[in-house]
Amino acid sequence: MTRTSGRIVISQNAGEMLNLASKVYAKHLADGAASPLINLDGIQWNVVGPTIETALSKHQQAEAFKSQMELAYRERDRYTPQIMEAVMASRNLLKALNPKNPKRLSEWGFQVDDSVQAVKVVKTV
Repeated sequence: MTRTSGRIVISQNAGEMLNLASKVYAKHLADGAASPLINLDGIQWNVVGPTIETALSKHQQAEAFKSQMELAYRERDRYTPQIMEAVMASRNLLKALNPKNPKRLSEWGFQVDDSVQAVKVVKTV
């Protein structure tokens, strides 16, 4: 019979790690006084264990918020092309109406940058 090194993987994914912790804690409780985890130095499962459900609940809440956020961004993105087109057309019209004084566009909320542009250096290979 061959023996393996028995590599034990703990997921870096918070949800998976919390689910694993919940299983470890359940086994610890089932074993009671016979649990080998009682011997851990500096870690008390009777303190850590009850916080697992709270952490799982907060994780699930965060995942729900993440889904809501992604939905809100998708809905926002349906409107932005049309809005961007309106803003750009407005800028172009206002700039054409004020060719000698583009700073007047700041009255409309546009940020006017009249600093001198640096010359772009093109690198040749």
